[in-house]
Amino acid sequence: MPDTPESAPETALDAAVLRVAGVVVLGSIMSILDITVVSVALRTFMEAFDATYATVGWTMTAYSLALAAVIPLSGWAADRFGTKRLYILALILFTGGSALCATASSIGMLIAFRIVQGLGGGILMPVGMTIMTRAAGPARVGRVMSILGVPMLLGPVAGPILGGWLIDIASWHWVFLINVPIGIIAVIYASWALPSDTPSPSETFDFVGMLLLSPGLALLLYGVSEIPDKNTLTDPLVFVPMLIGALLIGLFVRHAYKPAHPLIDLRLFRNGRLTMAVIATCLFAMAFFGAGLLLPSYFQQVRGENTLHAGLLVAPQGIGAMITMPIAGYLTDRMSVSKVVVPGLMIIALGMTVLTRLSATTPYPLLLSALFVTGLGMGATMMPLFTAGLQTLSGPTIARGSTLLNIMQRMATACGAAIMTVVLTNQTRHARTADEVAKGFGTTFAVAMVLVLITLIPAALLNRYHPDSEPDTEPGGDPATAPDQPAPVLLH
Repeated sequence: MPDTPESAPETALDAAVLRVAGVVVLGSIMSILDITVVSVALRTFMEAFDATYATVGWTMTAYSLALAAVIPLSGWAADRFGTKRLYILALILFTGGSALCATASSIGMLIAFRIVQGLGGGILMPVGMTIMTRAAGPARVGRVMSILGVPMLLGPVAGPILGGWLIDIASWHWVFLINVPIGIIAVIYASWALPSDTPSPSETFDFVGMLLLSPGLALLLYGVSEIPDKNTLTDPLVFVPMLIGALLIGLFVRHAYKPAHPLIDLRLFRNGRLTMAVIATCLFAMAFFGAGLLLPSYFQQVRGENTLHAGLLVAPQGIGAMITMPIAGYLTDRMSVSKVVVPGLMIIALGMTVLTRLSATTPYPLLLSALFVTGLGMGATMMPLFTAGLQTLSGPTIARGSTLLNIMQRMATACGAAIMTVVLTNQTRHARTADEVAKGFGTTFAVAMVLVLITLIPAALLNRYHPDSEPDTEPGGDPATAPDQPAPVLLH
């Protein structure tokens, strides 16, 4: 609701809130940038460690899995240990993990240290969101959400450019070492700026769910990533981890309905609008983010660009998203979410049409225009889907719904990256020329475009479920009785 003259003074952000915002934005930038910064270094990792693309792709996948695994833990840990102490611990963990990554002497060590780094990064985002929401209060939550959107917009634009520049002027080690001085400054800043809080343990943490889901997903994705190297589903290194992973995930689904506060609250799928939003978000994340991580590799492997130029050439996509994201947020508050998301998906599909026909000589103006168009569509898709899922929730179900959406989006992104890497590796296994490699990238983007088109189905079905008609469902199955909250928090 727009501010009225009487409420305007309450929405002003004072100096104390801005100090807290500075800490949280700094931590968020570190976490988000590290996803896109590393994307331009994959080719360098292949050469430095004499590894395949499927193997070095795990430097991305492992980080994303660690982020996803720790999100549910952060809400419980914040209540038990206090947000200030937990946030500072996350900064230390992320900074220490970055330093370890720079010392890696093998691809296995780098992947392991990326997991450590991802655990810290995964805590930074949700705990930072909690700190900001508490500092601002309900009347100003919309303003602080717009501030926290800055890192999400900067990541796709600045990450590839920064990563390429650091590799060109120094070495791949500096992709990680750059986080060390920033992390030290952030720890000192957080110790001074963040208000102390008193821990208030409430919900119990679902350790059984954590032990089932996290290794289950990791094993499943590991088996999938081995398919290109083994070229068969019958190899033990493929089907054994896939089978064990699927079994663990199945056991988690069965377990998730037992505890009062499960790792992921699957009971919320009784809410039709949230279900459609989750399905659409997962399909979109698999398609857009999974394929998008391959773009720097195309510019390097096919067009012969260095890492800096590869980062600069990917930037139009982020610029497009920066233009439409605030517009989409404005429109989402005033019309059906489907009327925003469906056109956004169609715009992405239009841009991807060019990417499906990649060659070694695709004109750069055409290619950059296509990336800009896909970015425009992305800005009109991701955040409106989150909003659609949370519009029907109130009281305690808001935190559970936001956890469900975020954990599913993280997992879908990791799955998408693994799937697209498998497709690309299979397509380029026997490639002899740059045009053949480019065709492999085009086929991979064709798979992504099909997923985008499939996403249109659940996105259109969002219209069937109206925010005012969907009940909030508690674990016991009864509608929530907690009072409505002023605005949903996207991360818990």
